[in-house]
Amino acid sequence: MAVWDDVVGQERVTAQLAAAARDADALVTAEAEGRAGASQDRPGTPPAGERGGASQMTHAWLFTGPPGSGRATAARAFAAALQCVSPDRALGGAPGCGFCDGCHTTQVGTHADVEIVRTDLLSIGVKETRDLVRRSSLSPAGGRWQVIVLEDADRLTEGAGNVLLKAVEEPAPRTVWLLCAPSIEDVLPTIRSRCRHLSLRTPPVAAVADVLVRRDGIAPEAADRAARATQGHIGRARRLATDERARARRAAVLKLPLRIDDIGGCLKAAQELIDAAGEDAKQVAEEVDTKETEELRAALGAAAGTGGRLPRGTAGAMKELQDKQKRRATRTQRDSLDLALVDLTGFYRDVLALQMGASVPLANDEVRDSLERIAAGSTPQRTLRRIEAVIACREALDRNVAPLLAVEAMTAALRAG
Repeated sequence: MAVWDDVVGQERVTAQLAAAARDADALVTAEAEGRAGASQDRPGTPPAGERGGASQMTHAWLFTGPPGSGRATAARAFAAALQCVSPDRALGGAPGCGFCDGCHTTQVGTHADVEIVRTDLLSIGVKETRDLVRRSSLSPAGGRWQVIVLEDADRLTEGAGNVLLKAVEEPAPRTVWLLCAPSIEDVLPTIRSRCRHLSLRTPPVAAVADVLVRRDGIAPEAADRAARATQGHIGRARRLATDERARARRAAVLKLPLRIDDIGGCLKAAQELIDAAGEDAKQVAEEVDTKETEELRAALGAAAGTGGRLPRGTAGAMKELQDKQKRRATRTQRDSLDLALVDLTGFYRDVLALQMGASVPLANDEVRDSLERIAAGSTPQRTLRRIEAVIACREALDRNVAPLLAVEAMTAALRAG
């Protein structure tokens, strides 16, 4: 299976990346063979495609697209293609075979020259970014390129962005930066101006369903239902198709519009949304925090599972881990709450489609009775105001408004219409 097979519904982007991978392979091969001029068109200057189209390869890329578009998947696939060592390349085959050592180790996250950075925290700070910049200055240890995939470039603090800018401005000869963000506006203008920009779209529902069947072994009916419910969001579709708890939480969210007939119902529904998000954070903590804590205790010299005292001078490391876990719990809770609000937006979008008589597939057809009831009891204008109320709640959460306060304001607005 080629590395591009998991990049769903992005044919234009895949073609551009495959062309760049071929040029990158040619550059490395020419340099290895000592051909004259091999280093004169290497990454490290403005995008080659913008210097007359001599090469599709450049040293910094920015992948943007809506949630679920697969921007990080595309970046990882490109990283694997850059490290591809398949002998078929010499016969004209495209890099990115998916089977060679370079492709395989990149895909499973063990390649020595590929650093994949993702975060569960609210932001990426200066310290972490400086560590990445130091790594980017190194020559490849054994691979063809030093590749750094920053999946959450939108979470860089301003100071971290300025640190990264210096590395992107003056990159090492064989280093490639792959940055991912929801939109181009989420990255500093000075950074994005030095990157080649690739914009991904939301994949078609049919394409998402196909990959769930082909790659994850999900039954076609369940795959189609999950893909339609999440409107092409690959990660959410997979989770919905495989996790019973995710389906139960979504079902609870879709009942909310029928439970806000009075102020008491609004306040109760808001509290339940917050509690459900908290349960998500608790679930992640149970799965990850205990293991992290035991591993750190063992590394610091305390016997695992005994609760014994830590050696002197190590309390700071444990405190740092606990702070990280608290920040991750906050992020998990916010992400879970935002997911619920996305589902709620989809519900009212279906209501609006029914009210306008639009002949489009409903994302939430399994609750058609509820959709029709809400549609019959309101107007398109009220439905639009309700969608605006959900969007306003998401924006308030982004501004760090207290979650319960923001959700209570939303449910009250949904009731008023």
